[in-house]
Amino acid sequence: MAVGFPLPETFASTASPWASLKDREDQNRSVDVGPEAPAWSYLTNPLDQAAANGTYVLSNPPRRRHFPPTLDGFMNVGLRPHLRPSPSFFDLIKYRNIDQLSVASPRVAAQSEDDVEDLPVPSPSSIPLPASPRRSISSLPPSPLLSRHPKRLKRLVKMPPKTSAEDELEEQYGSIYSVSGPVVVAENMIGVAMYELVKVGHHNLVGEVIRIEADKATIQVYEETAGVKVGDPVTRTGKPLSVELGPGLMETIYDGIQRPLRSIANISNSIYIPRGVSTPALDREKDWDFTPIMKVGDHITGGDIWGSVWENSLLSDHKILLPPRARGIITRIAEKGKYKVDQKILEVEFDGKKTEYSMMHTWPVRVPRPSTEKLAADKPFIVGQRVLDALYPSVQGGTVAIPGAFGCGKTVISQSVSKFSNSDVIIYVGCGERGNEMAEVLKDFPELSIEIDGRREPIMKRTALIANTSNMPVAAREASIYTGITVAEYFRDQGKDVAMMADSTSRWAEALREISGRLGEMPADQGFPAYLGAKLASFYERAGKVQALGSPDREGSVSIVGAVSPPGGDFSDPVTASTLSIVQVFWGLDKKLAQRKHFPSINTNVSYSKYTTVLDKFYEKEHPEFPKLRDRIKQLLSDSEELDQVVQLVGKSALSDPDKITLDVSGLIKEDFLQQNGYSDYDQFCPIWKTEWMMKAMVGFHDEAQKAVAQGQNWNKIREATSDIQSQLRSMKFEVPTDGEEKITKKYEELVQRMTDLFASVVDE
Repeated sequence: MAVGFPLPETFASTASPWASLKDREDQNRSVDVGPEAPAWSYLTNPLDQAAANGTYVLSNPPRRRHFPPTLDGFMNVGLRPHLRPSPSFFDLIKYRNIDQLSVASPRVAAQSEDDVEDLPVPSPSSIPLPASPRRSISSLPPSPLLSRHPKRLKRLVKMPPKTSAEDELEEQYGSIYSVSGPVVVAENMIGVAMYELVKVGHHNLVGEVIRIEADKATIQVYEETAGVKVGDPVTRTGKPLSVELGPGLMETIYDGIQRPLRSIANISNSIYIPRGVSTPALDREKDWDFTPIMKVGDHITGGDIWGSVWENSLLSDHKILLPPRARGIITRIAEKGKYKVDQKILEVEFDGKKTEYSMMHTWPVRVPRPSTEKLAADKPFIVGQRVLDALYPSVQGGTVAIPGAFGCGKTVISQSVSKFSNSDVIIYVGCGERGNEMAEVLKDFPELSIEIDGRREPIMKRTALIANTSNMPVAAREASIYTGITVAEYFRDQGKDVAMMADSTSRWAEALREISGRLGEMPADQGFPAYLGAKLASFYERAGKVQALGSPDREGSVSIVGAVSPPGGDFSDPVTASTLSIVQVFWGLDKKLAQRKHFPSINTNVSYSKYTTVLDKFYEKEHPEFPKLRDRIKQLLSDSEELDQVVQLVGKSALSDPDKITLDVSGLIKEDFLQQNGYSDYDQFCPIWKTEWMMKAMVGFHDEAQKAVAQGQNWNKIREATSDIQSQLRSMKFEVPTDGEEKITKKYEELVQRMTDLFASVVDE
């Protein structure tokens, strides 16, 4: 049966672009579509009906090869290629992969004919104009024929159902799409999560997903990517980059992703870290003396202490915590004895489900460990350096930045803080610095000791080292920072005061700049990424004093001391500027002081601390005169800076006697109070009581000299008469603190008394 398709007059009378239809009118006027197929079998969309008289406008079909040969003439009605009307039923056939439709049945034809006649006829204004954009298939209304006869639709090609093993294999593996240094792009990674841990290549290099686009994932690899090529497999782990937390963290050195370097050296018998090496962070073979604290039937929630372990003589009560997100009722707990760190010794039931726990657990490094609440810091962070403890103190749980040029002594200050601070645990992170600095720490720390309960203990027993030196992969620098702060938070939750040293955060920022450049992100100042400040803030905000989660109640703190290495000592560097807007204490190092061998090279003009007011309450109880003496020292140093400028212009002889006293005493303070020899027994650490007595003696000398001058005495005469006292003031620092506070304090009291008597005799003359 031949069916005619007359064109509507509206379109036939229109000039271009429909002129070609009239030229081919004889050729395309009729099309043979089969003896039993009605004309409307392929036209069910109401938008394809052009007028009420039964004429139709055919939409632009898809490629011709998708349709039967018998419809070839039907598809060449002369529509010009640039016309893009609404999709027709042929588009729907292609979209749904339906190439066969049962239209020969008279019963179906009869039913469908009534249905089509009942369809609403659109007005000509609703017909798409030639310039109208083509609607997507997903936006089409459902076809009446498809909705009423779904059983008539059959797929020509049916894919076999995937087995569960194939699904799992496809979900776990992707393939490398491109490689650019430490940045690798993998494809077929549908379902991967941000910051998910992956294994890259045949060597199973550790990487982390940092960007997701469609089925492609961008990965920063924490190991050397030499030899990795396109097409290599990428294995998903389904978990984020995490660290192991439990007994055995102290006295160890890890790399940036918590691989124990000592174990790797024993395995590889090499000074280099082999690629793809995998070894547990905590020793699985060592037995620990476990003592349970809770019993069967007790309710337990996240953060509760359910046992303790004797780790070493300095950390004798390593508390075993339940992971923060766990809870339930204890159904089994091991008795006191020796157990390995991964043995399941606790069973908890919640909601009918039983879960077993060992002495260790894992925690994602990018997620801050939860706490009950943040507390206001109130205890000083004593570091043993007079200039820092007296003038620019920090608190337990504070944030400190140490910016300085090369050779100013940042690392020495960081190591001194690690050695002598009043913290319970030290986490030292070497981020992008020289390897000999970490070797020096490993060599010196076991030899240095502190006194605990009347006995001497090596400070290495309270220290964990994380080394990511300058010759290690760049991307792992960021991981080392987060690994260190996560380990610090773990000991904080045990109720301990933790100090974390990051040397240096500038190397971490340089790693961010390299990764950002390879990702093609928009650079900000000096090429650093625009989110540099946010990254630094997210790191420093994990410091602070908190009330730990769980029971019993306990308070802990994390103090962060971050060294910054601005190029050329320029404090306007983006890393330094961003850090200063975040931290509360600024220990600025001066290149000129370092060149004069004045160490610590703290510039008193630019350094500051925002914790001085907070600590005044503490000092009022323990050392009542300390705040007043501190303010006097600062005032003398400030006045001396102004007098130095006058001296450079007119000479010292032009100054009055009171100004000469101020200038001479400030010189005494700078040379013998602020300056400190970190490699001597007497001066490598200065306790707070010794600092207070030195300030009291030097400020007292200044006040007595001003009184004598006010009573008419000449400063030159006074200086000659008190030369012996000045020599003794300079020798106060040579007293070794280990001789005992009582003995040394008695000597200082006698010195102050002699000084007072001497000035009284000078005035009487």
